Amino acid sequence: MDNPEDAMFSPAVKAEQARLGSRAQFEGREWKSEITDDLRRFLAVVDTFFLATASADGRPYVQHRGGPPGFLKTIGTHTLAFADFAGNRQYISLGHLKENDRAHIFIPHFATQQRVKLWGRARVVEGDPELMERLVDPAYRARPERAIAFRLEAWDINCRQHIVPRYTEAEIAPAIDQLAQRIKELEQELARLKG
Repeated sequence: MDNPEDAMFSPAVKAEQARLGSRAQFEGREWKSEITDDLRRFLAVVDTFFLATASADGRPYVQHRGGPPGFLKTIGTHTLAFADFAGNRQYISLGHLKENDRAHIFIPHFATQQRVKLWGRARVVEGDPELMERLVDPAYRARPERAIAFRLEAWDINCRQHIVPRYTEAEIAPAIDQLAQRIKELEQELARLKG
């Protein structure tokens, strides 16, 4: 795709933007289509995202994907990939990708109230042990079945509006440890004062 904006905004979307008065703010904007260092840093902490696909006749499907932080990996300047772990065995995303490679990745990061939107084309990769070795964290307890490679056509960071901050156990563990240490110190001080 030559123009990232065309991946993001179809003619019908552009028409709605014009009708509702927001088209001017997007015209001439330089949209990103290459993986930047900022995107790499963001992906290094991501442990969840949503993959959207559609069947050949346009029936949509959104599936949650999760793994250890950084499991959505960059494998080039325009390509991301992740291990597809064993799950519910419905294989809806896999079936869609066989007939329609257009896909979207939506990544909310609740702790920082960020969301990143990625447009592109995805493909299922089976029988590539070298790629799987790059994608799988041996310490993560899940069975990888295949890889999904995502060729990036455009991406954008959205506003923070309406994202309620939420934190994982790993994100709040240091604060809990500090609080426990402070409570211990205060208990010791109280015991000393009571003498």
